[in-house]
Amino acid sequence: MNSPSSLTIWLDAARPKTLPLAIASIVCGSAVAEWHGSFSASIAALALLTALLLQILSNLANDYGDAIKGTDNDARLGPQRAIQSGLVSAATMRKAMIINIILTAISGLTLILISCKNPHDIVGFLVLGLLAIAASIAYTVGNKPYGYRGLGDLSVLIFFGWLGVAGTYYLQAGQIDSLIMLPATACGLLAVGVLNINNLRDIDNDKACGKQTLVVRMGPQWGRKYHLVLLTASVVCFCLFALLEVKSIFGWLFILSLPLLINHGRQVYYSTDGAALRPMMATMVKCALITNLLFAVGMMLA
Repeated sequence: MNSPSSLTIWLDAARPKTLPLAIASIVCGSAVAEWHGSFSASIAALALLTALLLQILSNLANDYGDAIKGTDNDARLGPQRAIQSGLVSAATMRKAMIINIILTAISGLTLILISCKNPHDIVGFLVLGLLAIAASIAYTVGNKPYGYRGLGDLSVLIFFGWLGVAGTYYLQAGQIDSLIMLPATACGLLAVGVLNINNLRDIDNDKACGKQTLVVRMGPQWGRKYHLVLLTASVVCFCLFALLEVKSIFGWLFILSLPLLINHGRQVYYSTDGAALRPMMATMVKCALITNLLFAVGMMLA
């Protein structure tokens, strides 16, 4: 059997199947900005690049952190990661993370300098950018990674929802509309759903390794109910935004994804073990991407 190429190894380490979550948040924020007549292609492109780099940094850091702590082992049900498989050393992964941080900083600084017009905004987004980089790393890396303390869900909601969507909108519109937090929350909750599937799948191994995710804390049955709450709450947020803000039939386009969300929710709720959840990670990513894209298209047509 031929050994995988370096490019293949690093593409796998970047975990491209998770990248639609970063894309969705930027697309949603940009779609609302376009609806308000404030869309900027250059700002949207830079925001997308920065978000993708942050997501990749998080994935590399997770690979490194979980491998160092022994959480990535043979008992884990998810796909093998780069360090776990022996294809990449821990030292090489650290170097890759440093390169990624530099690229993220360059992209983020360019985005801030192009989009921000006053010193307060520049300082504010510099702080948010540094926090985003730190959060990407500290999820699994360090002596007290917050992902091992049940705080990963909140972090995903903040960075893939509130900051990703509302921040993208603000950078283009130059102001904040309080109702933007509804689609921002909806987008974030769908991203949390992806994390929840991951944590439900690996609950037994995480518990054995001392990784106290929210699902480990609440137990598998409540974790499945929690998943239904995430899906339902995201749809409710989109509905409230369409009702209060859009007032156009196109604002309800996201409803077309409802059958997918319902079917996925049923499969998760009635799953019996972690192995049964393995294929549902990709399904949840697709559900999140399709729902967000339908919302974005609806906003552009409204």
